Parts: sequence; C-alpha cells; structure tokens
Amino acid sequence: MKSTKICLGDCNLYEGSWVYDPSYPLYDSSKCPFIERAYDCKKNGRPDTQYLKYRWQPTGCDLPRFNGREFLERYQGKSILSVGDSLTRDQYFSLLCLLSTSVPNLETNLTRVGMVSTFTIPKYKLKVVLDRNAYLVDIVDTAEGRILDLDSVQKDAGNWTGFDLMIFNTFHWWSYRLPINRTWDYIKIGNKQYKDFDRLEAFEKAVETWGKWVDANVDTNKTKVFFQGISPNHYNPEVWGEPKANKCVNQTTPILGSKYPGQYPTREMAALKRALSKIKKPVSLLDITGLSLLRKDGHPSIYGYGGAKGVDCTHWCIAGVPDAWNQILYYLLISS
Repeated sequence: MKSTKICLGDCNLYEGSWVYDPSYPLYDSSKCPFIERAYDCKKNGRPDTQYLKYRWQPTGCDLPRFNGREFLERYQGKSILSVGDSLTRDQYFSLLCLLSTSVPNLETNLTRVGMVSTFTIPKYKLKVVLDRNAYLVDIVDTAEGRILDLDSVQKDAGNWTGFDLMIFNTFHWWSYRLPINRTWDYIKIGNKQYKDFDRLEAFEKAVETWGKWVDANVDTNKTKVFFQGISPNHYNPEVWGEPKANKCVNQTTPILGSKYPGQYPTREMAALKRALSKIKKPVSLLDITGLSLLRKDGHPSIYGYGGAKGVDCTHWCIAGVPDAWNQILYYLLISS
C-alpha cells in the first residue's frame, strides 16, 4: 500500500525499498551534456532501461519528488561545493542534470581548471563547484616520494571557503592495494612515516582531520555541511544468488525488499560515524550505503569508461541511483 505521509522527523529516510515507477527517470540523460563518459551508460550503449524506472521509497513515508525549479529558486545567488573522489562525481553530475533539465532552455556553463570544475546558471546566479580530491587530506611531493599526510587538509582547503552548501566524501581510494596504482608512497601520522598503514584507521584519521578543519573554519550558521556515506560495489554475484553471473553485468533489476542478502560494511561505517561524532559543529551524514546496496543493476558494468575490458560495478549510471542521493539531499534541505 502506498504511503501518503510526507517524510518527517520520525521517518528514517534510509530504510525502505526500491519501487517501480513508470514516471521515472527524473530527466533524460541525453539532454544533459555534462555527464562524463564513465557514467553515461545510455550514451555508451546500454540497451535496457528498466533500471531507470525505480524510485527510492522509505518505509512509512514518501519522499517528495525532486523539484529542480524550487531548488534553483531556493539557492538563487548561492554556491554549492562537492569535494571527493569519483563517487562524488556521480553525485555532482547527477545534480547538474537534475538542475539543468528542470527549466526549459536554461543557459548553463561548465568550465574546468585543474581539478576544479565550476558549473553556473546565470539566470539564478547559482554556482556548483566540484573539487576532485580522493582523500580529503594532503598528498605532499617530497624528495623521497609522495606523502599522504593524515594530519593536514591545507593544500586544497583554500578551495572550500565561501559556500552555502558543501558535500564531502572519501572512502573508495583508501582500500586500493598494489598492483593498483596508488597516488602516494608513504603515510604520515604526526611525526611518524609509514610505508603503509591500517587503511581503515587511516581513513578514520583523515575524516577526523577534515572534521577539525570544519570546526575551525566553517560558519555552520551560514553553511550547511554534508558528508556522503560509503558507496558500495557489486562484484560478487554469489551474494544475490547468481554465482554464474559475471559480476554486475546484465543485472537489470534491483534486489527487491529492504534487506541486502550480503554483508553490510559495518566496520567501515562505524569508523566513519566515530570520526563524524567528534565534530563539534553540525555535519549531516548522507547515509546512502544501505539503499545503494540494493542496486546491483545500477552500475555501468560494460557500459562505462572501459567498456567490456573493464567491468565497472563501482560507479553508477547517470541517470540512476545518484539521483536518489540528491533527492534525499533535496528533502533534507527544504525541510530544515
């Protein structure tokens, strides 16, 4: 039975299921020219469309449909920042599509300088910025190699000031092991330097360092701060009962119901929540992990950047799952 109660404080936005909705997707991705190739599954030839037709339905209440025009009006003259890795880019390009397709013939501009992209909508004097930063903390080049400094965010933090809304994320790169190419050679904690370190501890320490920056530098009376939770992957089809499947290839429907049959990243989320709990200023967790776990069908698979040579069950098609992340973000913004 469809709920008619709009989500309020007593409803957990992150507990629910994916329901088929023929009115979806929220936009036509072919009319959004900003999507990077890795995420543009339709343009890359993905033939099925059913994965686009699912809406996130919290248990016991309804999320309002994303209203791009209302978002633009609320954030007229303001600025938004997304900082993080390639999963942050999923969120960022989804948001650009949701906004740019909401008003007909809307003039938009997207530029990139180095690791920073800036999207503007002149009519609404809105700026949406992306800072590509996989770890949040600094990587410093030295004579002995590249050092990942878990105690500093000063290298890029100058890009993070003066915004009305900020969404941060890191996790994906912390788990990378050789022979996958790393972007650092040593990890530095305090005065000690390591060739490697417990990655989960390092991740938690990095988020703590970022949190100290928030406490020292962000006026949360003027700026809303969100941390995007851990985005899961789907490389093991045995989890959902298809041991002969090729990772997430040819998955066309979500896992139905509200329970994921595999393992939830309990330790990883506990580390993240511990780090966030130490921040004195208000930072909201955009807790996307559980709802995204149910979407084995939402990845580019062979319709991403690498095609059939590099099956991608990590990132997400746009349009798709990241639209739900932004729908929840939108609700949290309009209800606060």
